[in-house]
Amino acid sequence: MPNIVLSRIDERLVHGQVGVQWVGFTGSNLVLVANDEVAEDEIQQSLMEMVLAEGISIRFWSIQKVIANIHKAADRQKILIVCKTPADFLALVEGGVPISNINVGNMHFIEGKKQIHKTVSVNSNDIEDFIQLKSLGVQCLVQGIPTETAVDIHKLL
Repeated sequence: MPNIVLSRIDERLVHGQVGVQWVGFTGSNLVLVANDEVAEDEIQQSLMEMVLAEGISIRFWSIQKVIANIHKAADRQKILIVCKTPADFLALVEGGVPISNINVGNMHFIEGKKQIHKTVSVNSNDIEDFIQLKSLGVQCLVQGIPTETAVDIHKLL
């Protein structure tokens, strides 16, 4: 079984909060960006690589590649998975990726979304995805940084 130390929703994917605070807090040594677009975009990959400290590995895989390969991970790999949306995590969980908890970080406000927390805004699709994740036994907690108190997203929906 892969050693997944944190699964995080963050529309910015890898930036200072993820690359420094969460990597340090979890002791992860591999950041796995699960995103179909970024898996094909070398410019975005280069920008994200710059955030990480020396010795922290990063991979940019499509959702399907994560599903197909996550079970090949070595025990020594402490994996932090980051996706942009709850839909991406729902696809991973339905595809057999062993995720039991999701840290909900940044889901920005745009037209058509409702702000439910200072850093989290959702639309009806997001809400349905969170409900589906819960029905699959996945706990989703809103927590921007490790020192903040985590809040069950279902109390906010």
